[in-house]
Amino acid sequence: MAELTHVLRHVPQVIDPNVLVDASTRDDAAVYQLSPDRALVATTDFFTPIVDDAATWGAIAAANALSDLYAMGATPLFGLNVAGWPRETLPLELLGEVLQGAAEVCVRARCPVLGGHTIDDPEPKFGMVVIGEAHPDRLLLNSAARAGDLLVLTKPLGTGILTTALKRDALDEGDLADAVHVMTTLNAGAMRAALASGVRAATDVTGFGLLGHLGNLLTASRLAAELYLWRTPVLAGSRELAAAGYIPGGTQRNLAASTARWEPEIETVDRVLLADAQTSGGLLLAVHPDQCDVLLERLAEERTPAAAVIGRCVEGSPGDITVRTAP
Repeated sequence: MAELTHVLRHVPQVIDPNVLVDASTRDDAAVYQLSPDRALVATTDFFTPIVDDAATWGAIAAANALSDLYAMGATPLFGLNVAGWPRETLPLELLGEVLQGAAEVCVRARCPVLGGHTIDDPEPKFGMVVIGEAHPDRLLLNSAARAGDLLVLTKPLGTGILTTALKRDALDEGDLADAVHVMTTLNAGAMRAALASGVRAATDVTGFGLLGHLGNLLTASRLAAELYLWRTPVLAGSRELAAAGYIPGGTQRNLAASTARWEPEIETVDRVLLADAQTSGGLLLAVHPDQCDVLLERLAEERTPAAAVIGRCVEGSPGDITVRTAP
């Protein structure tokens, strides 16, 4: 996080009054207001393969990019593919499978893919630029949480650990079925449930892990939080694999950078899971307690992979997180 802050200081300060959200708040996407009732929401994301099947990789990458729009309360308008491809060592037909997997997810999202750009690259990379729109007064922002809000997570953790185990041949592709289902599930339903329940603060859980993205939300909202370890959902097998040492480098960096306060009985493996670098993770929603039951009901209707109350926002030093083991 500190390294990212150091890099972002080189980005020129934005003074355009139509810019509603830029990089300064570490939110999930940029927002530019077009009119009193319309704002464009834009984001991009790409990464190297995390699964063996090319189409599945494309599908996960598309869902991951679209997640940033849903985390802002935006409806997708269109997308552009972004790819780096080693054309001398991998056939372009394989890239076609990647694009097909992404296209199938974009069809589900009603997000037409209008083009893109590919470069020759020694390591394959794929992702998307996605553009959406939202009403300026109905944005989901990481700066809008309030003390007393409950924290709700809509997907289980552990994708980083499971995909690392796959890369190290500790799992077969078939063993990753549940994780692939989670990663290719769009966060559109979670967004609809959030907006219908009066939620105004959200982020998605991706590369910085739950602790990192919650920390961004808390810092932007000038709050602290308590996390409930016993309520935090994780994918089957992820805890055992973490204990066996299948921990991504990004997860290790997330944990090293975390300033969370842990109750002493919390084991290292559980700390790893809360810091695990996710791909296409769930939405983390901050909801007023009076609306939490409504939100959980709507999440159930949308069949999100999880709908777990995992903590609450409290007054305190901005960004502080205390992890508790029991009620």
